[in-house]
Amino acid sequence: MSSAERRRQLLETALDLFARRGFSGTTTKEIASAAGVTEAVIFRHFPSKQALYLAVLDFRVQSMGHEEWLEQARKLMDANDDAGLIRAIMTGILRDFRTDPRYERVKLFAALEGHEAGTAHYRRFAIPVYQVLRDYVLRRQKEGALRETNPAAVMAAVVGMAQNYAVMTSMFGFTSPDLTDEQAVEAFTTILMDGIKSKP
Repeated sequence: MSSAERRRQLLETALDLFARRGFSGTTTKEIASAAGVTEAVIFRHFPSKQALYLAVLDFRVQSMGHEEWLEQARKLMDANDDAGLIRAIMTGILRDFRTDPRYERVKLFAALEGHEAGTAHYRRFAIPVYQVLRDYVLRRQKEGALRETNPAAVMAAVVGMAQNYAVMTSMFGFTSPDLTDEQAVEAFTTILMDGIKSKP
């Protein structure tokens, strides 16, 4: 393997194990064994287990297409498409869970283990996006398009509905044969818009 290919293999292997066992429950020896290499090979690419862990998080975020999603969200905000923005947020959350739930599991492990570097990594990405979306809700409230209520609570409802549904269906095995992800997004969007849209 080239150096870049080996690095990618190590990141994928580490992501698998961190997603199943968390940071504390995974050793570099186990990662090396799963990748079919020695620990020395890992430390040739990453100076420490912590550095490997953070590289895994960076690798996963970069491969999830968040920049493209944010560009789509900005276009919807420029067009004042409230329902379209809610759909895009929820669809993106469900897509990430369905495409590769490993990153979601690693985030949950970071919170459960109290792994500050892991939770800080997530906040570093999520908080700026959250602030942009919250400011959009506040602007639309001032314009009279959305009912006046706490913008942070509105965003918590939007994200929370989709994340809870994704966790229940991806991790706990709850399924409904007559409810697709698309139908769930439409139903959640309708519920939210009926609750936050300004009444004439």
